[in-house]
Amino acid sequence: MKTTSPTRNLNRLITGSFGRIARGYDSPLLQHVVYRPPQDQVLAELRAAGCRRIADIGCGTGILTTRIQRELEPEQVFGVDASPGMLAQARTRSPRVTWLQAPAERLPFGDESLDAVVTTSAFHFFDQPAALDEFARVLVPDGLVAVSTVNPAGHLASPVRQLTRTTFSPYHAPSPAEMRNLLRQAGFDVSNQRRIDRPLPRWLVPDVITVGRKH
Repeated sequence: MKTTSPTRNLNRLITGSFGRIARGYDSPLLQHVVYRPPQDQVLAELRAAGCRRIADIGCGTGILTTRIQRELEPEQVFGVDASPGMLAQARTRSPRVTWLQAPAERLPFGDESLDAVVTTSAFHFFDQPAALDEFARVLVPDGLVAVSTVNPAGHLASPVRQLTRTTFSPYHAPSPAEMRNLLRQAGFDVSNQRRIDRPLPRWLVPDVITVGRKH
């Protein structure tokens, strides 16, 4: 039987709050120390795989999505986010990206229509089994999935994970082992999982990237 993580009951609140903070989210310092390192890892995976139809889920203000379009020049790039405020800012960034408003659990794509689905610094807000099922649905066979997740470490790891498992939490931080299991249950072979290096002590932003291929 497939395990489930609780649906994020406060997702509407989270979506609205991200709309209000969209401008601050683009701060160069915040982007450099927090968001750019996992984006660099995702770009490396996409470049190595030669993916041509790519969707960035939970794209926020579109920095990674725009980098994908500019640096890799694939045939199609989609930036998908549930927050209209984030997307309003993303749309000013690049007219060559197709920007779409939708939740990760209900993607606006046909079956087997994409070569790669990626998400960075957003997966903890998703209903994770539902989102991964959608990723598998829209990917072609052998399609690439790359997900960066926060991975609490040290003596606080277990209490933090237990707290985020509650139905009332808008956030869930899966352990690396849990992340591998979630991908396998959704129909992916896990090909790589590694820590993300960044210019901060690991305990401040302890995250990992997990990469898989659809069966």
